[in-house]
Amino acid sequence: MCCDKSSPAPSGKTGCCDTQPAASTRSCCASACSNDTDTPVATDKPGTWVRIANMDCATEEGEIRRALARLEGIRTLQFRLGQRQLLIDADAPVLAQAFAAIRKAGFNPVPVSEKPSASPAADAGCSSCDDDHPHAHGQEDSGDSVWKLGAALALAIAAELVHLWGENLPMMRYAGMALAVAAIALSGFSTYQKGLAALRHGRLSINALMTVAVTGAFLIGQWPEAAMVMALYALAEWLEARSAARARNAIGQLLELAPEQADVMQADGQWRTLPVKQIEPGAVLRVKAGERIALDGVITSGHSAIDQSSVTGESIPVDKGTGDSVFAGTINGTGVLQMRSTSTAQNTTLARIIHAVEEAQHSRAPTQGFVDRFAAVYTPLIFALALAVALGGPLLFGWSWLDAIYKALVLLVIGCPCALVIATPVTIVSALTAGARRGLLFKGGIHLEQARLLKAVALDKTGTLTHGRPQLIHSEWFVAPARENEIRALALALAGESDHPVSRAIATGLQAMGAHRYPGVLQHIHAVPGHGVQAELEGAPLLLGQAGWITRVHGELGAVVQQAVSRQLAEGRTVTLLADEQQVLAVFAVADQLRGQAAQAVGELQALGLHTVMLSGDHQLTADAIAHQAGLAQARGNLLPEHKLEAIRSLQRSHGPTAMVGDGINDAPALASADMGIAMGGAGTDIAMEAADVVVMNDDLRRVPEAIRLSRHTHEVLWQNIALALGIKLVVFVLALMGHATMWMAVFADMGASLLVVFNGLRLLRWRS
Repeated sequence: MCCDKSSPAPSGKTGCCDTQPAASTRSCCASACSNDTDTPVATDKPGTWVRIANMDCATEEGEIRRALARLEGIRTLQFRLGQRQLLIDADAPVLAQAFAAIRKAGFNPVPVSEKPSASPAADAGCSSCDDDHPHAHGQEDSGDSVWKLGAALALAIAAELVHLWGENLPMMRYAGMALAVAAIALSGFSTYQKGLAALRHGRLSINALMTVAVTGAFLIGQWPEAAMVMALYALAEWLEARSAARARNAIGQLLELAPEQADVMQADGQWRTLPVKQIEPGAVLRVKAGERIALDGVITSGHSAIDQSSVTGESIPVDKGTGDSVFAGTINGTGVLQMRSTSTAQNTTLARIIHAVEEAQHSRAPTQGFVDRFAAVYTPLIFALALAVALGGPLLFGWSWLDAIYKALVLLVIGCPCALVIATPVTIVSALTAGARRGLLFKGGIHLEQARLLKAVALDKTGTLTHGRPQLIHSEWFVAPARENEIRALALALAGESDHPVSRAIATGLQAMGAHRYPGVLQHIHAVPGHGVQAELEGAPLLLGQAGWITRVHGELGAVVQQAVSRQLAEGRTVTLLADEQQVLAVFAVADQLRGQAAQAVGELQALGLHTVMLSGDHQLTADAIAHQAGLAQARGNLLPEHKLEAIRSLQRSHGPTAMVGDGINDAPALASADMGIAMGGAGTDIAMEAADVVVMNDDLRRVPEAIRLSRHTHEVLWQNIALALGIKLVVFVLALMGHATMWMAVFADMGASLLVVFNGLRLLRWRS
């Protein structure tokens, strides 16, 4: 049986029918537009992809689902409305029956000869498919749709003129009717095809509404209005599709950021320009100043400032040098770089961003589900109301039959739920795209909408509030000033012999102070696991390590040294001592530093009314120190992963919906159990891209409150659109019942409502926090 899109999915995730593959490549798009064979072509994914040119809204998806629901043997269906594609997983005999059922429902399925690949931009930006002639409800997938619309409008206007000036002349009347029929045929053939199919199956769809309204108007002698209504309806749908395509195509434009060719070093050391899709991981690439980087990789030589705004949303170029990672689609600023590729063209961070946003576009937001359910009830109610007006008006109010039928037809036209149906998807897609441009990836419309409901945010410390790497914060010397340089050199020599993160931080910090390696001879240098580093200087022991180890070797520390150690421990820092056989020579304090924007981000979260708390595996003193710097009133330290999980559940019980913000690598139980998992630093990190509901592509914690503001603004726009769509219809409804509305007014009101909600939703493309 067909997979039912309404079937529940666990933990708020999308159901089986919402699991969408990536979009088509340009070559796939071109072949889909030109392929006229009826032979289904299978891909290496289970099932067969077909393109349905006149399917681009949830109502038409529902019609196709119902048409296929009667067939046994269909394992799954996957709809991708943005690309007008459907994956049917069924055996060949059932597949042929499915094609026949889709055609019977008024749609034209065309097999796609290539598997869709990992980019939505292909379909969205294919010049032979969508960009030049978007497919509205009832528009054919061909380049002549524009002139057909123009001709239909011209014929409808001509029919109006003939009706005004030659109504009493039989020949002119017949000529006007012929013009009206031609206008309807040019603009409404597909609408009629789908409308009649829906009526045959007892379904009251948008196309059925228009089919009945236009046919009824023609039969009662209002043929000029019938022609104009159908032509204007087709024009409105075409404009609506053009506008909606802007939202669908906006994220696809990211694909154009990655160059199609790159300079690759050959075995003989020469450079050769190759197509990016042929370059394998491990290849050495050259990137000149001002060029875009073709693939993800690691710099092997050179230094430059890299504009990463297309991937991470950072507005300021980032300095990069040997050993640093770079991403496809980013711009090399000044120097010439050589880099080693670490990905294929299909698996770059940029490609994964596009894929993630496309997946999110095809998941159903809660408001969209509500609107679809409302529209399913609303359309039959409109039919029933129109029928009641047509039959009850003459019987109850003494209207003439023609007048009552005309009012009923006006109600059918204004009752078309197009504006209501399109209100949600355009808004959601625009918001998802705006977020992606800011370095925020929502893994579905459901997460975009639910972010506004959050009441509490738990933040991991290491890698989220802090940089995640220890740094030398403080050093204090207990020798004469004349010996300080010598002591720095000794400490650097010992710290450089250990690969422990604290020792590396001390070595790096000392080098930044200008320290040089000790010029004398240190003997028997070796690391003491769990304690520090030991050496001999002219036969005397020299130690660099934990305070407890030094105390066991030397006995009690002096009062001055103990006070220095206590001060640093109170700040939550890790303390290391340098000592010879007689005394402590220096104290070093190492800590993981708070990110520069962390305090601002915490303040913004609190200004949004959210309860904030820090969860850390570090000891409580360290957690308290970082929390104080970040402006957090509550911090919990010494937490194992299972303790963080319980902390999230406690916040959910006490405050309500809770988000967990972590680095996407650890904290997996807490991220999974939170109402929303937000992963930091997703650029180049597969685990972060997979682990969370929302991914912050750079390490800017300020994107977290931005995500909540975007969610709240999106919710406002959604309900503005629903109010516009229903409010305009209600006004014309009342006017129609009072006899003050014409079919012209109704179709213009319907067109206006559709375009208003589309343009209002598109405003989110320009959203800034």
